[in-house]
Amino acid sequence: MELTGQMIVGSRRVTGTGASFYGSNPATDEQLSPAYSSAVSADVNEACELAEQAFHSFRQTTPEQRAAFLEQIATNIEALGDALIERAMAETGLPQARLQGERGRTMGQLRAFAEIVRTGLWQEPALDTAQPDRAPLPKPDLRMGYVPLGPVAVFGASNFPLAFSTAGGDTASALAAGAPVIVKGHPAHPGTAELVGLAIQKAVAQCELHAGVFSLLFCDGITTGTELVKHPVIKAVGFTGSQAGGTALMNIAANRPEPIPVYAEMSSINPVFLLPGALQASGQQIAEGFSGSLVMGAGQFCTNPGMVVALESPELEQFINTSAALLAESASQTMLTAGIYNAYQEGVSRLLDNSRVQTHLAPVACNLPNQCAPALASVSAEDFLASSELQGEIFGSVSLVVRCQSEDEMRAVAGSLEGQLTTTVHCTPADNELTRSLLPTLELKAGRILFNGYPTGVEVSHAMVHGGPFPSTSDSRTTSVGSSAIKRFLRPVSYQNMPADLLPETLKDENSLAVNRIIDGKMTL
Repeated sequence: MELTGQMIVGSRRVTGTGASFYGSNPATDEQLSPAYSSAVSADVNEACELAEQAFHSFRQTTPEQRAAFLEQIATNIEALGDALIERAMAETGLPQARLQGERGRTMGQLRAFAEIVRTGLWQEPALDTAQPDRAPLPKPDLRMGYVPLGPVAVFGASNFPLAFSTAGGDTASALAAGAPVIVKGHPAHPGTAELVGLAIQKAVAQCELHAGVFSLLFCDGITTGTELVKHPVIKAVGFTGSQAGGTALMNIAANRPEPIPVYAEMSSINPVFLLPGALQASGQQIAEGFSGSLVMGAGQFCTNPGMVVALESPELEQFINTSAALLAESASQTMLTAGIYNAYQEGVSRLLDNSRVQTHLAPVACNLPNQCAPALASVSAEDFLASSELQGEIFGSVSLVVRCQSEDEMRAVAGSLEGQLTTTVHCTPADNELTRSLLPTLELKAGRILFNGYPTGVEVSHAMVHGGPFPSTSDSRTTSVGSSAIKRFLRPVSYQNMPADLLPETLKDENSLAVNRIIDGKMTL
């Protein structure tokens, strides 16, 4: 499929009239053709108007129609074959195997949401039957279901060009909910976005849906994204990126005449708590797993283990030395963009230049462009607690070990943490008392608590939570991965004394879709 550099606005391919930009290969700094032109206000307005028109019919599609649409998108992405992987490799510097896995995850998410739509679990229907003879007041017939919010703006992520971008989790869950999607493609991988966008556009036509169900806009700046979030047609936003970017979108959305939710995944250092029993029993193995997790994907994962917390001991010293040696042996890796590389270099320099921090491994210089070399440092818990700047995320393969003198100090470090996507605990039964004392705090700090593992890798499943308190996300009540992600783009509606023939299918007495329901407070299967 030939790349044209055009945007997708409903059924049309549109050449932008805004400023032009190119993708580039971060491994070589080579400019990649074709040129992509940024959207202007007319393009944003047209995409939003089409989305508004499409919403009225799309939200009325049957579960089977939406499920078939999601599956068709997955099929079309698969049909792109090697061309998609090759372009994504060129634009991101990511290896072939990683991108093939990410493509599989993208298709898996789409197919998983198809099944979620079919089951009707997302509707959570509840029926309270009328009691007209109840005294002193009669009870009405009440039935509750969920409806989509409206058109959704999705921002592609730099670090996941497939699974968190054009057809990623935000797009899949919004479409599953019955909400049209307008994607603002990430400027770091526009060709990848165009290929996937065309696969979605084709699925829209194949499933005979309104063309406005999907659009893809480009912009090498903030103008298009700002206009999208401000547009009155947009009713929710999905974003994965920096804390600065997410916070800016939150402020724009909050200051609209009609405020809307922004579901932003932003910043997390994902602390790993190494308890004494675990270090004594498995220190070498933990160091090996930790080091592998830290350098995976050049550390460009939102769940990268950027912090370790442990009690001062000979075992901790051995863990640090082993980890530093293993990290020193790892090859440098290409970072996604020059901007991300520069931010990593600045962040590591700032950390290692801090007089309170001890350096165990400094990045080794490399002559190739945009290469991430790992770093490891440590600091006392006392100095960590006195230095809020040490909590900041550095996006890349760097981690800070916090040395605690007592269990009370470890609990104090846990209590001082900002909101996180994950926390990890390595423990043995001998550590149970300390583990129990940490858990109440960790539950308030993170959306996912792992035991005796490593945070990189997010399973797409019903029980997954990929979210957490601010600043890890903008709304700690939600997840961007797993079946519950659909709930971000839905709102409840209660129907009182509604004529039976007008009720949504899931709320009718006959329950033709055979979904589980709560009837008069009891789960009915």
